[in-house]
Amino acid sequence: MATTKPAITLSALDMDRLETLMEKLPSNFAGLQALEAELNRADVLEPHEMPANVVTMNSTVRFTLLESDKSQTLTLVYPKEADGSPDKVSVFAPVGTALLGLREGDVFELPSPAGKPVTVRVDAITYQPESAGELHR
Repeated sequence: MATTKPAITLSALDMDRLETLMEKLPSNFAGLQALEAELNRADVLEPHEMPANVVTMNSTVRFTLLESDKSQTLTLVYPKEADGSPDKVSVFAPVGTALLGLREGDVFELPSPAGKPVTVRVDAITYQPESAGELHR
């Protein structure tokens, strides 16, 4: 199992939007501390410099839970867009926070609801706004 967290890269636009959002939330908001910790360790690039193999906000990501070999595809969204649909995940959800800034091929551990960590591999980014030329989405 992965014991260290992979390096993460964020776009400056995502960073600004997330910091602004977090400033408006109560300090006990679910997922706030975990997201803050991730942002603090991120390398930040301008949107037009973002490599196409990095998970950014509004990216659609295919990943595999290695213990079960189960694949899933989710779009990483801001909380207001997390409408409960099974194909979207909020950046404040544990898997959303963990996916943000990762690259294709990265492997990481994620706590499961049962308490036992699961190992997740980022398989593909099927859509990324920056590589699609949507630098301000």
